[in-house]
Amino acid sequence: MVAALLILLVMVAVGALLNPSREQFAWFIRLRRPAWLTFEGLIPLIWISIYVCFYSSALLTWNGSWSWGLMAGYLGLLLLVQSYTWLICTTRKLGNGTAVGLAGWMWGVALAMVVLPHSIPAVLLLIPYLLWSPLGTLVTWQMQRLNR
Repeated sequence: MVAALLILLVMVAVGALLNPSREQFAWFIRLRRPAWLTFEGLIPLIWISIYVCFYSSALLTWNGSWSWGLMAGYLGLLLLVQSYTWLICTTRKLGNGTAVGLAGWMWGVALAMVVLPHSIPAVLLLIPYLLWSPLGTLVTWQMQRLNR
């Protein structure tokens, strides 16, 4: 119970700290997107689902390993994922988002491999992020070309 609350508290704190201002986010919203991105309205629901899976994966990993090192790995991934929009919006450079998106995916793959011996269900819960992250990075890369 304590671990579940602590993981949730850390996730909320990181989300609150790495959140762009309204003005910064308004700039991001005004950018042009690829024409094929017809499902943009679903992206918040996709991310909520990913964060629920991420939380569940971290909790299963903790319960299966009691490893602070693995929790640090989850924190690193969370920082990369959450810094994507914050970094784009604060620097107004989409290239930063592309780089962070790629780094987050690579970190996620490495984390999944390290978590695998401790909990297969925890690794399965990382798959939604591992599938979505390359798509988000592709969108950001294409947005760079549309918003020069």
